[in-house]
Amino acid sequence: MPFRTTDSTPTAELGDELVRVLKLMHVARARAPRHHELVDPMAYPLLFNLKRAPMRVSELADAVHSDVSTVSRQVSTLVEHGLVVREPDPADGRAHVLAVTDEGTALLVAIREGRDRWLQGLLAEWSADDVRLLTSQLARLAADLETSLTDPTPRTDS
Repeated sequence: MPFRTTDSTPTAELGDELVRVLKLMHVARARAPRHHELVDPMAYPLLFNLKRAPMRVSELADAVHSDVSTVSRQVSTLVEHGLVVREPDPADGRAHVLAVTDEGTALLVAIREGRDRWLQGLLAEWSADDVRLLTSQLARLAADLETSLTDPTPRTDS
C-alpha cells in the first residue's frame, strides 16, 4: 500500500504513484522479450527519434536527453547491426546525419506491435475512453516535463 499521511496533497500522492509505476515498468522492461538479440533495448528510443527525421549525433542526444558519448556508443552498435546508416549531411558535407535503414524500420514496427499487444492485454478491462484519457494526460505530463527540463529558469522549491 502506498505511503499516505493525513495531509497528503494530490501531487504527493501522484509522486508516490509515479515512483510505483516507474519501478514496475523497470521490472516489466527487464522481463520483456528482446526484439533484437544484439541490441540493448535502451537504444530503441534512438531509432524512434531517427525515424522522425535523420539527424546528427548531437541532435539525437538532445532529443533523447542523453549525453553525446552515450548516444554515440549506442549509435555505433545500431550501425554495426545495419539498423542505422551514416549519411553525408546535406547542409554540411563534412558532417554526417544518421538515418534508419529498412531493417531498422522493421525492428521499430516489431517493437511497437509487441508493446501494443502487451498494453492491450494489460488494459483489457479498461474502456477505450479511459485509455484515451490516460494517453492525453501522459502526453500533457511529458510535454510539461520536457519544458521544465529545457527551461533555463531555475526551479524554486518551497
